[in-house]
Amino acid sequence: MAIPFPIVSPFVEQLGCELQRCEGGVAEITLALGPAHANAFGVAHGGIVMTLLDVAMAHAARSLRPEALGQALGIVTIEMKTTFMRPGQGLLRATGQVMHSTASMAFCEAKVVDEKGQLCAHATASFKYMRAMPVTGRQALAQGGSPLSGPGSD
Repeated sequence: MAIPFPIVSPFVEQLGCELQRCEGGVAEITLALGPAHANAFGVAHGGIVMTLLDVAMAHAARSLRPEALGQALGIVTIEMKTTFMRPGQGLLRATGQVMHSTASMAFCEAKVVDEKGQLCAHATASFKYMRAMPVTGRQALAQGGSPLSGPGSD
C-alpha cells in the first residue's frame, strides 16, 4: 500500500511512481509501466529505470535524516552509475538502501526488479544533503501543496 511522498516532485508524480517504504535507510518505489514509459522496443525506457533507482536511493538517504522528511532539507545526486541487466516490463519495484552516510553525504545502492522478481538494473550513487536549493524564488512543497519552511528542496 502506497504512502505519501514526503516532498512533492511533479516529475515523479507525473510518471506514476508510488512510495511503498521510506524508513531506516531503506526506500521502495513502484511503478506500473504504461505506454508512455516505453522505448522504441516497447519496454521500460532506460531513463524511467534510472529515475526509479535515483528516487529510491534519494529517499533511502532522506529517511536517515528526520529533518529531510517533510522539511526544506534537500538531497541532491552527485554521481550515479547504473548497470542494466534485462528489459523492464510490467510492475517495476526499486529498492534503495544507504550503504554509508556522513553528516553531509550518503552513499547508496539500489536495484529494480520486475513483477517476476527478475533483476532489471542496479545502481550506486552519492548524494549530498543540502539545506536549501541555491535558486532564488523557489519553495519546496510538502504533500498537500503547502510550502515548507525554507527556500527549496529536492
